[in-house]
Amino acid sequence: MSSLKKPMAQRKRCKVFLDSNVLLSGIFSDKGAPRIILDLLVLDLPVLAGATGRYNLMEVERNLKRKMPEALSLYYSYLPKLGLEVVALPTRDTIRSMAGVIAEKDIPVLASAVACGAEYLITGDKKDFARLKKTQQKYSLTIVSPSELVETVFPNILRDIQD
Repeated sequence: MSSLKKPMAQRKRCKVFLDSNVLLSGIFSDKGAPRIILDLLVLDLPVLAGATGRYNLMEVERNLKRKMPEALSLYYSYLPKLGLEVVALPTRDTIRSMAGVIAEKDIPVLASAVACGAEYLITGDKKDFARLKKTQQKYSLTIVSPSELVETVFPNILRDIQD
């Protein structure tokens, strides 16, 4: 008699939206939670999907050109390895509809994360996202820091796939 293994229930991919600061920190540091997140995305695990916004990529590129232009080639070679979904710039109507919810400069970040259906918006921007984090029930995503994602969310995802 042979024993047949039950097929593991397929969990949908957990989609995480990366703010600009997470991309920059993860690319240019070889340690810490942002780097762990990027390393996991490079692995293309069946339980994890990454996204960011066109707005975020423009912000990263603008900062690199201004502060570290010699790092642009590293950034351009590394970015495709992450397999990120890139969300188009939000419309003016969308931006207007979110006015007052968060700092004006962060509206495109929030709008892009919501538009792509991310479960988590990962940001190191504690100041600007703190107020929204407390009242985030308006949106179907959770705002977390990179370390919260690594220490709390990832273990839960892994536990789900082991059950």
